[in-house]
Amino acid sequence: MDATESSSPDQWLPVLLLLFVGSGAAALIYEIVWFQMLELFVGSSSVSIGVLLGTFMGGMCLGSFLLPRYISPRHHPLKVYALLEIAIGTIGLLLLLVLPLVGHVYTAWGGYGVTGYLLRGLVASICLLPPTLAMGATLPAVARWVQTTPTGVSWLGFFYAGNIAGAVMGTLLAGFYLLRVFDMSTATYVAAAINFAVGGLGLLVAARTPATAGVRDSDPNPGSLIANPSGSSDRALVYVAIALSGFCALAAQVIWTRILSLLFGASTYTFSLILAVFLIGLGIGSSLGAIIAKGVERPRIALGWCQLLNVGAMAWSAYMLMASLPYWPINTSITTSIWYNFQLDFVRAFWAVLPGPILWGASFPLALAAVARRGEDPGRLVGGVYAANTVGAIFGSVVASLVLVYWFGSQRAQQVLMIVSGMSGLLLLAPAELGSAAGKRPLRWVAPAALVVALGLAAFLIRTVPTIPGILVAYGRYAATWLGQEGDIFYVGEGLSSSVAVSRFGEVMNYHNAGKVQASSQPQDMRLQRMLGHFTTLVPKSPKKVLVIGCGAGATAGAVSIDQNVETLIIAEIEPLVPRVVSEHFGEHNFHVVRNPKTHVVIDDARHFLLTTDETFDAITSDPLDPWVKGAATLYTKEFFELAKSKLNPGGTVTLFVQLYESTPEAVKSEIGTFFEVFPNGVIWGNTHQGRGYDTVLMGTVDPPHFNVDEWETRLNSPSYAAVKESLREISIYSAVDLFANYAGRASDMKAYLADAQINRDRDLRLQYLAGLGLNLYQSGPIYADILRHKKYPEGLFSGSPETLERLRAAIASAPGGDAH
Repeated sequence: MDATESSSPDQWLPVLLLLFVGSGAAALIYEIVWFQMLELFVGSSSVSIGVLLGTFMGGMCLGSFLLPRYISPRHHPLKVYALLEIAIGTIGLLLLLVLPLVGHVYTAWGGYGVTGYLLRGLVASICLLPPTLAMGATLPAVARWVQTTPTGVSWLGFFYAGNIAGAVMGTLLAGFYLLRVFDMSTATYVAAAINFAVGGLGLLVAARTPATAGVRDSDPNPGSLIANPSGSSDRALVYVAIALSGFCALAAQVIWTRILSLLFGASTYTFSLILAVFLIGLGIGSSLGAIIAKGVERPRIALGWCQLLNVGAMAWSAYMLMASLPYWPINTSITTSIWYNFQLDFVRAFWAVLPGPILWGASFPLALAAVARRGEDPGRLVGGVYAANTVGAIFGSVVASLVLVYWFGSQRAQQVLMIVSGMSGLLLLAPAELGSAAGKRPLRWVAPAALVVALGLAAFLIRTVPTIPGILVAYGRYAATWLGQEGDIFYVGEGLSSSVAVSRFGEVMNYHNAGKVQASSQPQDMRLQRMLGHFTTLVPKSPKKVLVIGCGAGATAGAVSIDQNVETLIIAEIEPLVPRVVSEHFGEHNFHVVRNPKTHVVIDDARHFLLTTDETFDAITSDPLDPWVKGAATLYTKEFFELAKSKLNPGGTVTLFVQLYESTPEAVKSEIGTFFEVFPNGVIWGNTHQGRGYDTVLMGTVDPPHFNVDEWETRLNSPSYAAVKESLREISIYSAVDLFANYAGRASDMKAYLADAQINRDRDLRLQYLAGLGLNLYQSGPIYADILRHKKYPEGLFSGSPETLERLRAAIASAPGGDAH
């Protein structure tokens, strides 16, 4: 007996389902890894992310569309599938070598404007299209092994659901374990191993089965195909509807992720968790849709009602996200473990967003059933529906990221999606239901009447979508704890990359970004911001050209701008909304730096700017978002600090803000240890509040630093430095001795403290995982006290008259610090 006849093909269907689970897990691991690797050189701006996501999904779309047209049905479908999986694993391993090489080529040619965007698209295409073409082709390849009977189409829906289930596993495995504990290479090896295992098992199954499975059906006539095949015009409506379904699904995911990242904290863990919840919903929906598709007489009607019901589902999510969850009585800072917070966040995300993904997930198998017809190539059937859905998803993600939220806000953006979903449902339901009303069936008016009622209810729900609350944008995960004491939040704006707010609390102005106060006019914040700026320009002998990374409230850039030696000040800011907002509301605190003629604002990811510019600087100061914010850790890697150092002119200086609050001792050690790896002569300057450590400034120089205190005092007292001296006086620093009294240590004295520091490198972005575990911790006092235990008076760092040095030594010894309690 031939090997292919040794067993019933149908018994292998559950095995194929498991193979698709593995395939989905590997695909999501790759997606997370490749995006992290590509962001290192194309940047983390909204445009860059849109290019990467569009290319990734575009490749999958093309793969699903092209395979049925260029691969002959004569080839065993399961063998084709297995070879595709092996190819994906092989390409995944090759990309570990290719991506850095492509990055070097890109940075040599990269730039700004249309040319820069085209180059980013070209780089993304070169790297992502080969593997994603193969990924997109896997489901159409296997579809040819399943006939277009009701049971066969149902199994295709289950394969799709299994692929999504695997994607959930891959998301959680990569986001919470592989990348947190290991690095991108290890995660890639795991994904490739899964691909090779799936491919090997696929070849074994192919060797034991015929090229066509002939899936048994529970109908009286097992070989019959789906009855009542759709006409060409009806099929076109289904393709349009499933494309609009994909558009709404990805656009909603983008919008809801932005809102939930405010509520949970925009860490890499949050993004993995939200993606997992969304995928779980799609998987549940796909399974339900596969069951419904098998038994329903008119799957097109079921598909139409899915789209119409999604108006209600999106209304539910909008209300939960913007009018309910922010006010739940939760204080995340009282937790004893971040893992409890993750569980709470999972439950809240599940509660808020699950209905929509379930309906979108059910739409895919229902669309398959709605367009399936007698004698059609199953590969073309699946490829066409998958391609239409993915095209819609591409446009949804890009339009939501770059247009809807930025131009209309979250409220209007969600209303637009609800309208689109309602129109999609109407497109499918109106011809069928109105046609039934014209017939002679009893109760023929029931369905049209239900449709009219549903449309009226949908119109009502669209009007009920609330606005995003200012307290959520301002205080994020602590919104509920600030109720009644949030002050006057008089500005709320939603930008391309983030949402910002400005509030007034008494005499204090607060600048909010990423759901927290990022800068303020409070004394402890102004002290840090001014110190960061003034050290940046006072250390180099000739600070003519200075780069400020991150605009924030502009206080640091403003401190740089008032130094009369500075001729050119470049601010690299990723969010275009920020400079406009701070220029209007923080001018008196930042010396109107944005409007200063010497200031040039570059809207770009700072890392991408430094990689692609030929400019060099006398000083660079960096005050990016918190390192736990997804993407920010790329500005804290050893490779980034080496890049910054390479852009310094002789005698140049780099300064870096390091926060001690909302962090862990391990994260702080990683930041300091990584910086000192590149600047072995580095110095730490402390900023205290109420006698306790608050945050710090790291200073790195090309040459070993040396400060003549008397010369600095003379300089600060000269008329040309009057503005700088007044700025320092406003933060209670009245002399050079006062400024240098903030000394907290230097690299040579910190070796014992940093012995177990985990260096943050491009290959692992370790800091974002360390910092993400501590975003609800407030241990700045003990962390600073631990640093001070290793502080010694820095012999040779300072010079001056004996009297001046004696005063300085006493000031350093008596400077306030942290306490361990």
